[in-house]
Amino acid sequence: MKSLLLVIDYQNDFVDGALGFPGAEELDSPIAQKIAQYHAAGDDVAFTLDTHGPDYLDTQEGKHLPVPHCLRGSEGWALCGETGKSRRHEDPVIEKPAFPSLKLGTWLREKGYDRVELVGLVSYICVLSNAVIAKAALPEAEIVVDAACTAGPDLTLHEKALDLMETLQIAVTNR
Repeated sequence: MKSLLLVIDYQNDFVDGALGFPGAEELDSPIAQKIAQYHAAGDDVAFTLDTHGPDYLDTQEGKHLPVPHCLRGSEGWALCGETGKSRRHEDPVIEKPAFPSLKLGTWLREKGYDRVELVGLVSYICVLSNAVIAKAALPEAEIVVDAACTAGPDLTLHEKALDLMETLQIAVTNR
């Protein structure tokens, strides 16, 4: 079985930076442990990075969320904590200028994974949208979201997102 752990946007700005929120830092150790498990098993690990430029406030997202964050090359853009230190040089990184990534979908389809597990931030925005991209790219693969390794600042939306993913036949574990 060809498996992938996909770490979504576990970046400084979402943990303790511009869009950080209480509890996000608590995911660092569990995500880093999961990365180590995948590496030890010989399975693949990939990362997405929310990536914006200096024109962020002029973008569609910036007009709706006028908080500059994850500016390419900034400290806020970097992977956070032990999670960031766990990334191996050969682990792919996909930069994405929006919540979901079509580039990710194309890459997943080319790789042909049987199982993709998603962890990271924010559960009801980037994790949800990229889980749907994964499901579309690999309709016969098992797509999994580990609820113990994702979160969001709005607990109600977090729970609704987990419910919605289950409705979309995305397995939610550790709920």
